[in-house]
Amino acid sequence: MTVRDRSDTVPRTEASIQVAAWGPADTPAGAFRLLPVCPERDLRLIARWMNDPAVALFWELAGPPSVTAAHVRAQLAGDGGSVPCLGVLDGRPMSYWEIYRADLDPLARHCPVRPHDIGIHLLIGAAADRGRGLGTTLIRAVAELALDRRPSCTRVLAEPDVRNTRCVAAFLGAGFRLRGEIDLPGKRAALMIRDRAPRRPL
Repeated sequence: MTVRDRSDTVPRTEASIQVAAWGPADTPAGAFRLLPVCPERDLRLIARWMNDPAVALFWELAGPPSVTAAHVRAQLAGDGGSVPCLGVLDGRPMSYWEIYRADLDPLARHCPVRPHDIGIHLLIGAAADRGRGLGTTLIRAVAELALDRRPSCTRVLAEPDVRNTRCVAAFLGAGFRLRGEIDLPGKRAALMIRDRAPRRPL
């Protein structure tokens, strides 16, 4: 996880990603949708996921619910360029996502980005949902949603911790390529990129 410290001021209407309008995606695992977090409804569940040792190793948000609440509320109070979401599969909340404008994010200080690049962070909440290819399926679905719903976006980026080999493998399986490794605050990251496929001529 990269700490979001958006010191540059960007008008909300210009930065806002509007994930709520993306709608559902049909996947081999079922109908999947990103729902922007509602703190009163979702923070307890997200905080429980953050305290799973397998998650805490890479997200560094373990502890009392107030730790998770501060992280999530900072995004909700921002310019709309980073949106915390629940991933809901066939009506069941089972993952946490952060969808963000990579070109307006501190990530842009550490690697080349293009205007309107979208970045994603994710965690699969329940242990029973991990290790069976579900991450790859959902990453592919979210990347395709971003590229389809945002014509100005030509790439989707991710920067998982290089130690998180399962996560790196999931992004590779979802059609991302490994561009290299970069140093970010608190971690050495694998820079993963999913390019928009070129349109075929009519």
